[in-house]
Parts: sequence; C-alpha cells; structure tokens
Amino acid sequence: MNPILITGVGQRVGLHLARTFIGRGQPVIGTYRSERDSINELAKLGVELHRCDFYEAAEVQALIGAVATKHNRLRAIIHNASDWLPDNADYPPAEILRRMMAVHVAAPYQINLGLADLLKAGAPSDIVHLGDYVSGRGSKKHVAYAASKAAQDNLTLSFAALLAPEVKVNSIAPALVLFNEDDDAEYREKTLRKSLMQREGGLDEMQHQVDYLLGSHYVTGRIIHMDGGRHLV
Repeated sequence: MNPILITGVGQRVGLHLARTFIGRGQPVIGTYRSERDSINELAKLGVELHRCDFYEAAEVQALIGAVATKHNRLRAIIHNASDWLPDNADYPPAEILRRMMAVHVAAPYQINLGLADLLKAGAPSDIVHLGDYVSGRGSKKHVAYAASKAAQDNLTLSFAALLAPEVKVNSIAPALVLFNEDDDAEYREKTLRKSLMQREGGLDEMQHQVDYLLGSHYVTGRIIHMDGGRHLV
C-alpha cells in the first residue's frame, strides 16, 4: 500500500488524520516542527516521521530528498501544516507575510513539484490542500494569513491542471473546525453565531471530507467549503 504524506502531524487535524489512517493500516509519512508527546505516540504507532521547519526552504528540499530516496510511490499528499500569525504579531510586516507564504504556498509548491513523479507512479493519487474559509473573503486581522491561503487555493487550480489525469488536486476550506482549549465562552458564543449550524465542524468531519476526495475518481481542481453555512448568515 502506497503511503500518504501528511504535513504538520503534531496536533489537531494533522494528528487526527495520521491516527485515523495508521489505524486503518494505511502507511503514513508525517512532518512536524516541534517536539510533542503526540510525536512519540505516532512513532510508536509506526508513522514515519520527519522533522522539518517549513519556514526554511532548504529544510523543505531536504524533506523532499529524504522521502524520494526512501519511497518510489505515494498515494497522496495532504498539506495540513499551517501557522496563523495576526498582522500585529511581534515581527515586521514583511516577515509576517514571508512566514505565511512560506508555510502555505512555498512549501506546498516545492513538495508538489518535488514529489510529483512519486504521485504519478502511485496513480490514481491525490493532493489535498487544507485551506481556510477566509481565502475567499479576506480578514481584517490576519491579512497576510488570508492572502497566503488564497494563494494556496490557486495552487490547487494550477496543480490540478498540471498533474491531471494521474493526480487529482483539491482543497478543503473550513471555517471553524475545533475551538482551542483557552477560547473563552464569549468568543465561542460569538463564533458559533457566525454559521447556520452553530457548532464546530469537528475533526471527524474533516476526516470525512478528506476521505471523500481520496475516494472520488473524478473530482479535481475544486475548493470544498466546510463552513457550516457561514456564507448565508
């Protein structure tokens, strides 16, 4: 069975996807930036792990080389690695933009190109970019982040055209997936009112969306919105 490469497996969505796939007997290659207990857990479960800082192009290139040296086929690449810097973060504006574009655009661009032959060899195969609802409407407080996610959506369109018909390329654009533990009651209530469904999407819903795209034989070049009807509120 050809492995699935998932970026950013240390927590939340990436961790859930890695646990689920490895539990099904699906080989998983995972990347991470920071050491966490979850990384040790995944190693014990049999996930092949690579430490990689997506802010650094050289480390991304080294990751591509390591994967290509060890494997000759891939079932899928799921781009989950992300960062969420606000525009008032403690960096110069140019550095905030550089970091957002590095993680959400430059790294997926390098990886998709660098591992395209492995995906084609494992065809039918998939690339899934995990994007964000704000890519289509912008953000007042996370301008650089939203712009980078919009650029990531454009990668989906371009790579879908470039790699067809062997590789399907799609994006999932969620709004609220999962609250953070330190989100207070006022913030949670305000956020829930923004969608028709008035609840978190949840990790299982994200898994369902990924499974749908991997299971499809026809859907490509699409941005799948997972927003609880937020566009109608």
